[in-house]
Amino acid sequence: MRSGYVAVIGRANAGKSTLINVLVGEKVSIVSPKPQTTRDRILGVLTKKEGQIAFVDTPGIYRANNTLTDRMMRTADESAKSVDFILYVLDGHEGVREEDFALMRKYKALGIPMAVAYAKTDIMPKENIPLDLARFAESGIDLDVFPISARRGTNIRKLEEFLFSRMPEGDKLFEGEVVSDRSERFMIAEIMREKILLKYDKEIPHGVAVVVNTFRKGENGVYEINLDIVCEKPNHKAILIGKQGRAIKEVSSFARQDMEKFLSAKVFLTTYVKVKEDWRDRPDLLKEYGYEEYRDV
Repeated sequence: MRSGYVAVIGRANAGKSTLINVLVGEKVSIVSPKPQTTRDRILGVLTKKEGQIAFVDTPGIYRANNTLTDRMMRTADESAKSVDFILYVLDGHEGVREEDFALMRKYKALGIPMAVAYAKTDIMPKENIPLDLARFAESGIDLDVFPISARRGTNIRKLEEFLFSRMPEGDKLFEGEVVSDRSERFMIAEIMREKILLKYDKEIPHGVAVVVNTFRKGENGVYEINLDIVCEKPNHKAILIGKQGRAIKEVSSFARQDMEKFLSAKVFLTTYVKVKEDWRDRPDLLKEYGYEEYRDV
C-alpha cells in the first residue's frame, strides 16, 4: 500500500480546488472564478485499494496588500515544504506564463518530487496544448505534464495512477471514510462564502468573512444555522443586503440549498451582515474568524 501527502499549488483560479473535489469524489473545497476563494489549507483525502493520498488544497498564489493575504501566501509556501509530492496546477486556458515557470522553479528547488497538471483543456483551443508543451521543453524545467479537464474527467484517472505510483509505501494516514480534515461547521461557512463570491462583484467578496454562531441539529432532523457575514465598510454592507434585503435573501437561499445537499437534511438559515473595518489587517479578528497562522499537516 502507498500513502502520502500531495500539495496542490498554483496561481489563483488555476483550478486547484475543482481538481481536488473531482479526485476525492466529494466537495471538500469551495469553487469560484475569483481569486482568494481558498483561504486556508484544506485536506481532501482519496482512499482506494492502491492506498491513500491526502491532497493539500492551498491558497492560490496572489498579490494583495493585507495581512490575510500574507498569511495565505505563507500557508501555500509552508505547505509545499512538508509533503511527499507537489502537483503544480496550471491554467491551460490562460496559457503558460513566465510567472508559472518562476513558481515551478521555486518549488522544484525544494527537492520534493513534482509534476504539472495542465488544467481546463476543455475550454481552450486544442492547438494551444502542443505549443505550451513545447514551451516547457524550451524552459529547461524537466517535469511530467498532464493535460487534464477536471470537469470532463479527461486524464484524471491517468493522473491519479501516476500520483499513487509516486507515493511512499506505508499505512493509511486516516482511518474510516474520511474525505477531509475540516468539520461540517467549517464547510457551512465556506458554502456561504462561495455563494457570496459568485453573487457579488469586485472587491466586496474578498473583504467578507463568515462566522457561524449556531450550528445545531434539532430532534426533528432540521439544522438550525445562524451566521454573521462580516464586511469591511458600511457601503459594502448596504450592497450585500441589497434593496429591501433582496440580495442577501437571494444569496442565503442559494447557500441554504447547497447546505442541505451537503448535510443531507433540511436547514433553517439565519444570516446577519456586520461591519468590522479593516478586519483583514487585524490579527485579533483574523484569529477570531478562524484564519490562524500556518498549521503543519
